[in-house]
Parts: sequence; structure tokens; C-alpha cells
Amino acid sequence: MGINSIAIAAYVIAALLFILSLAGLSKHESAKSGLTYGIVGMVVALAATIALAVDHLSGVDGKWISIGLLIGAVVIGALIGLWRAKIVEMTGMPELIALLHSFVGLAAVLIGWNGAIEGFDPTGVDPGDIRSLTNIHEAEVAIGIFIGAVTFTGSIIANLKLSAKMKSAPLMLPGKNFINVGALVVFAVLTGFYIARDTHDDTTSMILLAVITVVALLLGLHLVASIGGGDMPVVISMLNSYSGWAAAASGFLLNNDLLIVTGALVGSSGAYLSYIMCKAMNRSFISVIAGGFGIEAGPADDTDYGEHREIQADAAAELLANAKSVVITPGYGMAVAQAQYPVADMTAKLRAKGVDVRFGIHPVAGRLPGHMNVLLAEAKVPYDIVLELEEINDDFGETDVVLVIGANDTVNPAAAEDPGSPIAGMPVLEVWNAKDVIVFKRSMAAGYAGVQNPLFFRENTQMLFGDAKDRVEDIISAL
Repeated sequence: MGINSIAIAAYVIAALLFILSLAGLSKHESAKSGLTYGIVGMVVALAATIALAVDHLSGVDGKWISIGLLIGAVVIGALIGLWRAKIVEMTGMPELIALLHSFVGLAAVLIGWNGAIEGFDPTGVDPGDIRSLTNIHEAEVAIGIFIGAVTFTGSIIANLKLSAKMKSAPLMLPGKNFINVGALVVFAVLTGFYIARDTHDDTTSMILLAVITVVALLLGLHLVASIGGGDMPVVISMLNSYSGWAAAASGFLLNNDLLIVTGALVGSSGAYLSYIMCKAMNRSFISVIAGGFGIEAGPADDTDYGEHREIQADAAAELLANAKSVVITPGYGMAVAQAQYPVADMTAKLRAKGVDVRFGIHPVAGRLPGHMNVLLAEAKVPYDIVLELEEINDDFGETDVVLVIGANDTVNPAAAEDPGSPIAGMPVLEVWNAKDVIVFKRSMAAGYAGVQNPLFFRENTQMLFGDAKDRVEDIISAL
């Protein structure tokens, strides 16, 4: 059996492992095994690809230098990846993922340009089919570069917004919708010229490809810059989808079946996740992926909601100790404060006292899909008491105390009660229906979407100010 046959078999195994990985990651209980499947699949894929490369280099001058460069690149990349994974905080995971997506996009651009420079090899092809096959190759080059470039700059902007190195407010250029549509039209026209050009005119080819690349880079920048901070969770999953299609396009150029399959898996699953996220936020899927198409900035909310009430940790502990049922709704503030461990301890103490404690998780709590679930699992909170929005929302009316820890937009009653609110219609955790609500916050500032929250001024709501981790530890001491 030759190296090619072994590599194809390895690719099939890797593809199956990636499918098992996606299936495993869909549930808390199987997430760890799903991650393991993905790691093993990637090791198999890399080993097969390196073996193929070594086989193809046999008999080539400078073979060992090329092999050394290849293995050296893999080792350097692996060391950088391990280092970044080791030092990143969970709060920094969204921007790290955005940065990794940019690498996939950049790789697709470079592969596309390499495919254009190397050209199409018609060896062994029926002469009558060469022109049509060359056209297909050139279409793959242009499309691959376009998707990759959009992913690259879009991911860079997402990283800057998520890391607060750039304002989260959407960029509102005049006629921004026409800019996006115009860029797509320009791309289509230029791609048509690139495919139909005289194949012997290398200068024209490179100019057309360079313009396509620049248009795509600018489009990716504008698309994500036009999306507000409140929609960043959707942007992350959307860029995940883009990176998948960029990888698939690279697979066609490199004639690599595994890249095509893996890219299609990532692209389709990322697109579906984006759709789910949009549904959870009452956002139009087309609007978000088109850079907020049709969404204009609304006026600031200057409504006077009255005065808020404050509570101290010992009084909060007394409320909790006397409660029969408690629901905890975490948000990004819990992640920032690294409060998941004391929250888990507090949960264990309350359950030991006979209090029914559960967690309500909004689909977009945090800045990454599943962010809160990962944090709670990391702190050993039992899976069976961590419930999704639709599983817990009807129970708030019978809940004694709700602890809102670092959440804001996901518990905002304006989404259900104010048709003029920027988040109107967004499904939220209806915590205000509980008997008592305690909100853990550092200040009265608005949430990431920049929308004021009337919950903070309700008669049954009390504010517990300070670092969430410190305040939870104070409650544990009082308990």
C-alpha cells in the first residue's frame, strides 16, 4: 500500500473523528470526550499530511532542507499554540478565538495567491477540457482569496473590539449598506474578468487579483466594524463559519479532501450556530452577517427610572438562607471576576441546607457561546442544575431569590416591555418575576450593548456592589 492510499485512509479516519468531536461538544456530559476526538483527529491529519509532503519531496533537490522547514514550522506553531492556551484567561478566550480565525483567513489568502502564481497543471488532462478546468481553478483562486481576506480583517477587528482596544460601538458610515453590496458586486465583476482574461497576460492577472484582495480586506474590516458590541457573540460564530469556508476553498486549491470536508463541517456548523444565536437575540441572521444591514443607531435612553436600592452581603446571606428556591443567572461579569469557584462553593452550602439552587443560562451570556457553561463546569457545578433559558424562564414566578451575577442585557425587562428599546424582542431571563432579585455589579453602568436596565430600579431588586468574587465570598462567610 502506497503513501497516498495510507494518507487517504488517515484522512477518512480524521474526518470521522472530527464529526464525533462535533457530536460530543453538543452536550455537557460528552464535551471532554468530544474535545479528545478532535485532538486525535488533528494529530492523525497532520501526520498524514507531513508523510504525504515528505513522499512528494523525494528526489527533489534540497529535500531535507524542505522537510526540516516543514517540521520546524509545525513545531513552532505547536509551541506558540500551547503557550497561548496556557496563559489565556477564560475572559480572554473570545478574542483569542477571533485571532485564530484570522490565521485561517490569512492562510487561505496565501494559498490562493500561491495557486495563482503556480498556475494550473494540465498534465494528464484531456486537451479538450483544459480551458474549462483552468476556469474552475481560477474561480477557486478568486473565491478562496476573497473569503480568506474577509475572514482575516473581520477577525482582527473582532479581536480589537473584544479586547477593548477598539470601541465596541458600531461604525456608522453614510450609505454603509451600499458599501457592502457594492463590494460584493465589484468582487463578482472582477472575478468574471479574472476568469475570462487572456491566460498569457500575467500582469493583468496579478492586478485583478490584487484589487480583489484589497476589496475583500476592506469589506471584512467594514463588515465587523459595523456590528455593535452587543452582537459580538454572533460575530464570533459567524467568523468561525467564514474560517471554515476559507479552509474548504483552500482544500479545493490544494486538492486536499480532508480540508474540504473539515472546512465544510466548520462552515456549516458555524453558520447554524450563528442562526441559533441570532434567534436567541431576536436579530436578523442576514442583517448580522451583512454587517448590521438596515440597522441604524437609536437615541440614547435618558428615562428616569427612579432610585435603586442597595443590600449588603450579610443581608443577602439571610435572604438566601431563608429561601426555598434560588436561581443564579451568571454573565460576563462573573467571568471577569473569576467568581465561578466561590459561586460553586456557595451553591454547595445552600444545597446542603436544603435550598433548591439552579442556574439559568442565557444563550449569549458572556461573549462566547457556551462561555458560562464552561466556567461552571470548570468549577464542578453539577450539570443537572444548569438550565437553559427556555427550561428555567417559567419558574421565576415561583422563585424566592434570584442572584444576577455580572449579567445585564440578558436580564433586561426592556427587551420584553419596551418596543422602542434596541434589544426589543430579544428573549431574556425574566428574573424580575421572582420574589427578590439581588444584582451583583461594580457600578450602575449600562451593559455591553450600551442599554440601560430598568431591572436595577424595580421594587423587588437590590444592588450588591463590588467585585463579584469578593461579595460571594462575603456571603459564604455570613452563611
